[in-house]
Amino acid sequence: MNLLSLVGISDALAEAAAPSAQASHGSFLSMLPMLAVFLGVFYFLLIRPQQKRAKEHQKLMSDLAVGDEVVTAGGIIGKLTKLRDKHVVVQVSEGTEIVLQRASVASVLPKGTLETVG
Repeated sequence: MNLLSLVGISDALAEAAAPSAQASHGSFLSMLPMLAVFLGVFYFLLIRPQQKRAKEHQKLMSDLAVGDEVVTAGGIIGKLTKLRDKHVVVQVSEGTEIVLQRASVASVLPKGTLETVG
């Protein structure tokens, strides 16, 4: 008695289900163009836009300057008062400053935005 007969599969069914080596080689070659198209679509829809966003955010981080009005990832709006290597100091109101990681700055606002918001 073998394992297939214990599971309830007869020898004839097991042999019919086993693909031949020639058939599997031919089916792989026929699927290769589809796999290449799938990888190309995956790259252009997922990987490339993410790399572009990361590059733009890195440029934003390097272009920060004292006096810029910014929005953080948490939605805090303020003006940059000090820049450090990995941190920034943001003034959110008169006499209130907070220290944040540089990467938490989501965008730079146009000058004068704080006067219209506050």
